Amino acid sequence: MSERAVRVDTTSQVPPFEQIRAQLAALIRTGRLAEGERLPTVRQLAADLDLAPGTVARAYRELEAAELIRTRRGAGTRVAALPSEPYAHNAHQLGTLARDFTAAARALGADTEDILTAVRNALSLEPDTAPAAVDSGADGSRGNEASVKVAGVRYGLEQ
Repeated sequence: MSERAVRVDTTSQVPPFEQIRAQLAALIRTGRLAEGERLPTVRQLAADLDLAPGTVARAYRELEAAELIRTRRGAGTRVAALPSEPYAHNAHQLGTLARDFTAAARALGADTEDILTAVRNALSLEPDTAPAAVDSGADGSRGNEASVKVAGVRYGLEQ
C-alpha cells in the first residue's frame, strides 16, 4: 500500500483541525484511504504533528459527523464506508484553500502558468501514484509545516 501524508502548515489562515479534516476527507473520498483502514489515535497523530490532542480530536469528530470515519473502543478509528449521497463541497473553504495554495506558490516564485500547471498535474494524478509529502528543509528542520504518513497503522513524521 502506498503511503499518504497529512500536512499541517501553522502559518496558514486555515486552522490546523480543518487542515487535518480536509486532507483526511480528501484521502477517504478519493479512495486513497480505503474502508476499514485504521487511522492513528488522536494522541499519536497529535504527537506526530506537534499539535494539541484537542485539535486532532476536533478533526476526527467532524469526520465522524460527516460519516467518513468511525471510532469504536478496542477497534480504534477506521475509515467508514462512503456515504451514498454525493458530497457537496464548501465553496468558502475551497476558496480559502485556493488562496493559501496560490500565496504559497507565489512565495516560491511561481507565476500563474506554473500554478495552473501544478494544479492540472495534481488533478490528473492517479490516487496511488501521487507523490508523498516531503517536509524536511535542507537543514533537516520541519519549519512551520509538519507531516505524518497515514498508511494502515504505520505512521510517523517524515524526516
